[in-house]
Amino acid sequence: MAEPPLKVAEVTSVDYSLRNFLLPVMRAARERGHEVVGVCADGPLLDAPRAEGFRIIPVPMARSLDPRAQVRAFRALLDVFRAERFDLVHAHNPISGLLGRAAARRAGVPRVAYTCHGFLFNQPGPAWRRGLALGLELMAGRLTDVFMTVSEEEAADARRLRIHPRATAIGNGRDPAEFHPDAAARAAVRAELGAAPDARVVVVVSRLVRHKGHPELLRAMEDVPGAELWVVGDRLPTDHGEPLEPHFARAEAALGPRLRRLGYRHDVARLLAASDVFALPSHFEGLPMSVVEAMLTGLPVVATDVRGPREQVVDGESGFLVPPFETAPLADALRRLVADPALRARMGEAGRARALERYTEAKVMARTLDLLGL
Repeated sequence: MAEPPLKVAEVTSVDYSLRNFLLPVMRAARERGHEVVGVCADGPLLDAPRAEGFRIIPVPMARSLDPRAQVRAFRALLDVFRAERFDLVHAHNPISGLLGRAAARRAGVPRVAYTCHGFLFNQPGPAWRRGLALGLELMAGRLTDVFMTVSEEEAADARRLRIHPRATAIGNGRDPAEFHPDAAARAAVRAELGAAPDARVVVVVSRLVRHKGHPELLRAMEDVPGAELWVVGDRLPTDHGEPLEPHFARAEAALGPRLRRLGYRHDVARLLAASDVFALPSHFEGLPMSVVEAMLTGLPVVATDVRGPREQVVDGESGFLVPPFETAPLADALRRLVADPALRARMGEAGRARALERYTEAKVMARTLDLLGL
């Protein structure tokens, strides 16, 4: 006898996260016959899930440590969960994950799940902040029935630190039908942007925040002659930290037309297909989706030797791992790839094979839904 469909809430902080990371699991759960509702702060990027017929309930989420803002968000979540009577609440990201799980428990939701996309206590910062983050994770773990992480290393952290005894890594995945080598897209994008067919293009896809390593990448490109850098992404209104404009101003003066700032794009798959090397010199990560996308597209990846990327990239085989915060090793790795088409091809093929084995959306969604009991 078939199990009855469930009513599921997918909870995150902002529209960017829902559109780029939660939408695949929402689609997959709906395909299995369940009712799926998104819960996050309202924003323009929710147009796509709404166009697909998903109901989105806006709540006043804030990516802030202001306790007044968090109390407002908690009360709003509590009201939503009591009114909607969900069978499962699946929360994501540190602050929305904590508030979502706490409100779900208070509202009497039968099953509460969490996916960690990166622990705050693993990020560089003062000891008090990392200690506070660990304490909150320990508390929230006790409210959680199903505890998932995107990286294997952080699942091991969660078990070792007794955040949750059954923390399970699910990975991240994208659809190979969307992200793949595409000669036609490569030619078309280069023509649209005015890039030469034989130009050597390094691309980075991420939010414009300091911890993604843009300053190091911009400086490294000064020592990679003959290559262009395409910067894809923008800064969210809710992003905090050091502004990057002074770094870009310096780079524009140094690199001139070799630097292209392309902003937030909906055609990332085409831009990756038009590129030659992918770079993401982050200071910390969960398991970056952009690296998955690049690997599926057949690009060699230069990333930092931090949690997440070092699970994805096999150093010397599918790309290079370099130390975070350092410019010279990053420039060395980029120069090697820019100068050697055969090396790029060999590493790109190895990365694509690894991604097809580990990081396809279908495999990751199947693991996720099975753990959620959907």
